[in-house]
Amino acid sequence: MNEKDLAAALRQGSETAVALAMNRYARLLWSTAARALGELAAPEDLEEIVADVFVYLWENPEKFDPDRGKLKDWLAAAARSRAVDRRRRLTARAALPLDENTLAEDLGPLDQLLASDTRRALTEAVDALEEPDREIIIRRYYRDEKPRAIARALDLPVKQVENRLYRAKAKLRASLGTAKGDCL
Repeated sequence: MNEKDLAAALRQGSETAVALAMNRYARLLWSTAARALGELAAPEDLEEIVADVFVYLWENPEKFDPDRGKLKDWLAAAARSRAVDRRRRLTARAALPLDENTLAEDLGPLDQLLASDTRRALTEAVDALEEPDREIIIRRYYRDEKPRAIARALDLPVKQVENRLYRAKAKLRASLGTAKGDCL
């Protein structure tokens, strides 16, 4: 069955057409969603995304116009869109709440050197940063994530993460009044 016949059968509500589309394109949608989710790609999420796309096709066959493109491209775009949305939700859920204890717990040897007032000032200074700078600082220095992992998690270019780290550290130094060679 060619694309136009498949589209016509889908519009008529043919279960056979949906099954044919699923057989043809499920792997493509799975790999498209996996690429968009990156390291966050859990099999359950991928299954749900692929299923959501086919349910959407079943419920809204008129949304696909064979004159504007191929069904596989339309389905892949829908899968990528859903995966990007899922990635944003998962990343937002993974954001750390910032409080004094979060920062103080993971400082290790620095914890012995920093007085309570200094920790409080650092917490306030980091908390005063705007997003995504605040999230980048927390991920880099308190979760020990590398810039590349931070970039993937926040859907930003690596260079932008590195630049934001540099600028955020400068802001923290200025607000804490530390010299460039001090702890930051």
